[in-house]
Amino acid sequence: MRLKIAPSILSANRKKLLAEVKEIEADADRIHIDIMDGKFVPPTTFQPEDIKKIKTQLLKEVHLMVEHPLDYIGAYADAGAKNIIFHQESKDDTDKVIQEIKKNGMKASLAIKPKTPLEKIMPYLDKVEMVLLMTVEPGYAGQEFIDGVLPKIRELRKLRPKMDIEVDGGISASTIKKAVDAGANVIVAGTAIFGQKDRRKAIQGLLKAAKN
Repeated sequence: MRLKIAPSILSANRKKLLAEVKEIEADADRIHIDIMDGKFVPPTTFQPEDIKKIKTQLLKEVHLMVEHPLDYIGAYADAGAKNIIFHQESKDDTDKVIQEIKKNGMKASLAIKPKTPLEKIMPYLDKVEMVLLMTVEPGYAGQEFIDGVLPKIRELRKLRPKMDIEVDGGISASTIKKAVDAGANVIVAGTAIFGQKDRRKAIQGLLKAAKN
């Protein structure tokens, strides 16, 4: 499957956000937008109005790390999101969240934390566009890649040969190949891109590392 890079703007400079997003447009496939409520994970991040201000040709992918995703869907649809990723571990009914996302004209994707077994999302695989397997504990940028998630990626790829499988957390030139070799094809990277002086070169370096 085609490898897709999704730079996470959580690691971008907030004061230069529009410029930094513009810089990666030629090489990225989408932008990954982490939304946190301070409850599901400790930090809080962007608001819908922040996302609405981002003018880009890249697909806006919103990752809801929140207790109640149903409370956020309409606002982020209005902000221009095209794909909503929410956690199976959230407190809302998974089927209802999927239905609400689709009702708002967006694609629905499902995420799980590193310790959550794949069995938890099996009933929903035919209903979602993509599965995101967290390769760090959600909440903070800059954590180390958890190798223990690799068997889950491999298992999911066997079950769904044509589904987009995304990984998020600890991605660098030294870990991207592990994820891709296991079966991931959508790669979220934050500090590995926005933490570098030349962001276009950083993306190109990740793509090269994934293939070597």
